[in-house]
Amino acid sequence: MPASVQTAAGVTYTLPAGATIQTAAAATGIGSYLAGILRPSTGYALPVTTASGTPTSGIALLLTGADSSVGTEGYQLDVTATLVTIRAQTTAGLFYGVQTLRQLLPAAVEARTVQPGPWVVSGGRIIDRPRYAYRGAMLDVSRHFFGVDIVKRYIDEISQYKINTLHLHLSDDQGWRIVIDAWPRLATVGGSTQVGGGAGGYYTKAQYSDLVAYAAARQVTIVPEIDMPGHANAALASYAELNCDGVAPPLYTGTDVGFSSFCVGKEVTYTFVRQVLTELAALTPGPYLHIGGDEAHSTSDADYRTFMNRVQPFVAAAGKTVMGWHQLGQADHTAGRVAQFWGTTTSDADLSAAVSKGDKVLLSPANKTYLDMKYNNQTPLGLSWAGLIEVQTAYNWDPATLLPGVPSSAILGVEAPLWAETLTRLADIEFMAFPRLPAIAELAWSPQASRNWDTFKVRLGSLGPRWTVQGINFYRSAQVPWATAPSSDRVEAESFTSQSGVQIVADAAAHGGNRVGYIDNGDWIGFSGVSVAGRTGFTARVSSGGTGGTIQVRSGSSTGPLLGSVAVPNTGGYANYIDVSGSLTSAGSGALFLVFTGAGSGLFDIDSFALTGTAAVNLALNKPATADSQCAANEGPEKAVNGTTSGGNADKWCSVGATKWWRVDLGANASVGRVVVRHAGAGGESASLNTRDFDLLASTDGVTWSTVAQVRGNTANVTTSTFGPVGARYLRLNVLAPTSTADQAARIYEFEAYAT
Repeated sequence: MPASVQTAAGVTYTLPAGATIQTAAAATGIGSYLAGILRPSTGYALPVTTASGTPTSGIALLLTGADSSVGTEGYQLDVTATLVTIRAQTTAGLFYGVQTLRQLLPAAVEARTVQPGPWVVSGGRIIDRPRYAYRGAMLDVSRHFFGVDIVKRYIDEISQYKINTLHLHLSDDQGWRIVIDAWPRLATVGGSTQVGGGAGGYYTKAQYSDLVAYAAARQVTIVPEIDMPGHANAALASYAELNCDGVAPPLYTGTDVGFSSFCVGKEVTYTFVRQVLTELAALTPGPYLHIGGDEAHSTSDADYRTFMNRVQPFVAAAGKTVMGWHQLGQADHTAGRVAQFWGTTTSDADLSAAVSKGDKVLLSPANKTYLDMKYNNQTPLGLSWAGLIEVQTAYNWDPATLLPGVPSSAILGVEAPLWAETLTRLADIEFMAFPRLPAIAELAWSPQASRNWDTFKVRLGSLGPRWTVQGINFYRSAQVPWATAPSSDRVEAESFTSQSGVQIVADAAAHGGNRVGYIDNGDWIGFSGVSVAGRTGFTARVSSGGTGGTIQVRSGSSTGPLLGSVAVPNTGGYANYIDVSGSLTSAGSGALFLVFTGAGSGLFDIDSFALTGTAAVNLALNKPATADSQCAANEGPEKAVNGTTSGGNADKWCSVGATKWWRVDLGANASVGRVVVRHAGAGGESASLNTRDFDLLASTDGVTWSTVAQVRGNTANVTTSTFGPVGARYLRLNVLAPTSTADQAARIYEFEAYAT
């Protein structure tokens, strides 16, 4: 909810095909980002240019003229009939204004294939700024490792909701996830496993730097965490000398906590920590290094204070500010230090100590913000030690009043952690984060006075179609009035049937699990209630470690008409998912069926499937039509919009005379960019009788008309005119030279109007 919204009644902006994105010289990167979002769905070129003077059309991103109240991260967004302008004092503010513009556009704007539009934004002014400077998400890549592509996807998803920090939990008992040159076995040994076993993984320095840069381009700061002195088994297993007894413990793949600790009494421990933090700081341009400090149950209180007081100066020496979990309050204060509260109560002795010493507080109360907690007892993923967290629980609290002993001036912001004991893939991350992460994002951004659960849940529900288009695997909470019923466009091939809409699964081997896997030749999945009618394409998220195969799309049954197919290659393993897509070459009817073919067994796994594209809608179909005359009683103006494109000689509008007009009332103002006129030859009569010359006019009131297209010397059975698009309620044909001079009569078999 923005800080201030003023609507402009009756004003809308429709993005035209020829629009440009004009930016301040320092904001071309933001302009290119916006163009990258809009181009695939609109099909428009949307060139990004440097603004000169005062823009009058298109989209403008400017670093001047914003309301003074917007501050360093706020923005001012103005929408008129001809121009969208976002103004801010910084590129961060422009980026957040772009995110608001995305939400004002139709959900289909998020598609990666061309959609019909129109791309309309309501007129008005938004002046906005964040409540808190720190708006964070945390991703645990230690319990289960998530590769660069998954983290980038999560960055894209969280940045839409103005989250500006991603805290990466890079080390724990189960895995060490970053290369440290001075201690190479941390990655090669400590990073070699994860919860439940498996290959684990780690980021090279180049990969980590790539993530940092990718996040920065989306105004997200990376905060790396090396947890200490506990949660250290991966490091202790990599180097025996870090253990007090000099013996390296085995690698750990369980989920218990509190059993490991660095050796506080050994000097090599501090050499190790200093070198790790120094190398990590050199890769991290953000201000913070997170040094953990929680659940150090195997470290005495005295040793904990000794250890933390020794290692905190290493952070300052590396040019960074200390951040840690709120138990850090036991140690001495350092300049600017941030204590991250993860408790479930409204008071805590360690947090009180931290605040009394001058620490800032980052709020992550586990019973409100931990995205790995189950929604309810039936949630297939997650834990419940901090309680069940439905969407309303995540939203309905005020950071300023949660902890009575903490003044609001001490609160830096809010962060939503996502721990990964039970999460193994992107779909799991999305399922647990959405819709709760946007709830917490609003809590961190919006003024408390404007926040209200009853209005928020409706706004949240409106995002369902957008997430469906984006392919986000979100949880359809019963607390939220979703804008549509469970989507008939996107279907999940997995076990979460209550969220996915999967109603029939026929896998010959019946493996199930969190995806449909080990697919063999002839297996199929049917989705009753999911219609292919009116769809033009499809995508599937698949993985394969074998020979791959083919996905066929059929309608009605597993042996019904074949509408399209796509080959699935070897993706490099069953953990490596890619998206494949294809077109539907003929119109289908009935339920959707996926049929899998290929040689051998275990062809591939399918995680999700989406129908894409919408057949263009004829805006003129069966709308009221009038004309100046007609040849016969059964050849009236309504025949030109009855949907019959080749119905015989009499199924047409025929008019007497050399100059005549025909018009249609679309019923309401609409964006029109393409008109198709089907002439005599298309309906059965001789093409020599085709209407040769005509003008196409548009009007919003039926009184004032503008010419939008002209056709001269036509000899085709069908003519198509593309223009604008323009806003119009009425369209009119002025027929100038109707047919052959021997028979001066217009013969129009069908008139069709489309958005683009």
